[in-house]
Amino acid sequence: MTKTLLATVMAFAISACGDSRSPLNTEQDRILAKGTATELSRNTAANLPPYIDRDIEDEVFYFVLPDRFHNGDPSNDNGSATLKMSQGGFDKSKSTHYHGGDIDGLKEKIPYLKNMGITSIWLTPIMRNQAVQGNVTGYHGYWVLDFSEVDPHLGSNADLKSLIDTAHDNNIKVFFDIITNHSADVIKYTECHGDNLNQWSDGAAKCTYKSLAQLAAGDRYTPVLPKGMENAKNPQWLNDPKYYHNQGDSTFSGENSLYGDFHGLDDLNTDDPAVLAGFIDLFKDLVTEFKPDGFRIDTMKHVNIEFWQGFAPTMVEHAKAQGIPNFFMFGEVYDGNSDVLSKYTTTGKVQSVLDFGFQFAVRDVLVDQAGNHKLAAVFANDHKYNDHDSNAGQLLNFIGNHDVGRFAHALASSKHNYSDKETLARLTQAHAMMYFLRGVPVIYYGSEQGFVGDGGNHDSRQDMMPSEVASYNNDKLIGSQASTADDNFDPSHPLYQSLAHFASVYHSHPVLRSGKQEIVYSSNDNGLLAVSRTNEAGESYLVLFNTANKPINIQLDFAATTAQAILSKGRNRLTIRDRKASIAMSALAMAVYKLK
Repeated sequence: MTKTLLATVMAFAISACGDSRSPLNTEQDRILAKGTATELSRNTAANLPPYIDRDIEDEVFYFVLPDRFHNGDPSNDNGSATLKMSQGGFDKSKSTHYHGGDIDGLKEKIPYLKNMGITSIWLTPIMRNQAVQGNVTGYHGYWVLDFSEVDPHLGSNADLKSLIDTAHDNNIKVFFDIITNHSADVIKYTECHGDNLNQWSDGAAKCTYKSLAQLAAGDRYTPVLPKGMENAKNPQWLNDPKYYHNQGDSTFSGENSLYGDFHGLDDLNTDDPAVLAGFIDLFKDLVTEFKPDGFRIDTMKHVNIEFWQGFAPTMVEHAKAQGIPNFFMFGEVYDGNSDVLSKYTTTGKVQSVLDFGFQFAVRDVLVDQAGNHKLAAVFANDHKYNDHDSNAGQLLNFIGNHDVGRFAHALASSKHNYSDKETLARLTQAHAMMYFLRGVPVIYYGSEQGFVGDGGNHDSRQDMMPSEVASYNNDKLIGSQASTADDNFDPSHPLYQSLAHFASVYHSHPVLRSGKQEIVYSSNDNGLLAVSRTNEAGESYLVLFNTANKPINIQLDFAATTAQAILSKGRNRLTIRDRKASIAMSALAMAVYKLK
């Protein structure tokens, strides 16, 4: 593609090209106006092939914490009426507590998501949690006690089935967030938790990790189940300490990354064949009962890779037998190194992972202004993901989440002191990169309403419904005069509108979803990032980003004769004459062209 259509760079100049408001050429204005008018009738899930037949490259994900989204049933705010371990913890004024959002609330807002172009909903874990641990709660879902029952704060198994049915009726998929590394913090060690066993490892009482060498020498902790907690977990085998490592708290380095307790949570011995078999049976049952469209896998790199080799192919085959032919799994491997990430999609036999390399690079480029060669370097390693069921086009692109924090917060914290206008432009461009560079876009809930936050973890998990958390409500939202104290489901928000527009273009042009990507131009400085997307039939698109905060003019050799504008953000001009393309873009602009 690069040799025949978009060849070598002839000359370039990254310099001020006059007022960024200077007019486009007349023909280009007509094309853009026509494209904009067409987009008034947007493509959504309703216009796509049936969800059951779609490949992962055809999806636009929305990642959501149900507790922080919308309260459809206030009667379940305090959780279980009968199980003490899964009741309480409701306090809308605390960022660490339950806020009342639930499955029914999410179901009510499916039209809001559908109109934004969302085709897949990824939920944080929704199975029954230990509600309270010390001064924090399990509102996020990662402290599972019962892997067969929906957490009563969020609803019931029937409510979850109703959500999935409603989503499927709207041609939208639903993905579960699953955990095999750990379960809720129940097991205590007498050596460091004391006689009363009422301390939590995630609090002040840390249990120093005991290495494999120490265990071999007989230096071990004594695991104990507190009185009344002997049968707290389901399935029953999860209550037996012999299926856990019991080696103390992880520092997330070296061997303890695999064998230590993740923030005090009980770390399962996934090397044990009985644990693998138990989890396979457990999640088979979950697929059989609820028919989700796939799994996001939590803390994948903290589990031995042999576990995934046995688990992943078995789950895909079981899902197929249940009538889910395109069941898809992607893992959380918190690492930006493509060698580490690709290990799990090839050797580990899982179809995909969240692309932390992409997330880190977009932050380098658009927050730190480190130069768009950072993204080119990530894409140069895409071949490492190739095997019989994986490739880089299936990686999940994201720019912020519930752990790393929101991209808007990174911009707000930047040493560059971005203005409100520039922050909105950079945030919009970061999202455009998720859609139009290779990979599958994942919107973190609230991003479309300009949520900012104060960092990661609890500080990045604001309420879409009116919030009572003071640290959330003092944020100035991007692109809006609202605060998180308001109801934030505004379809007129400029970011919602941009994301809806991006999704419509993404859905309308298959080559932008699955076409082979090649870097046409990048540099060590901020400025032009140009990529081509091409399918096997030779259909080609050119995707352009100006990552600089000033206009650019660049000239490239060009084999195409015409370029139809498909999407434009900012002021852009592409003129072709004598097999040369002149590209002019205003600051932080982006554009997509279909080539002939």
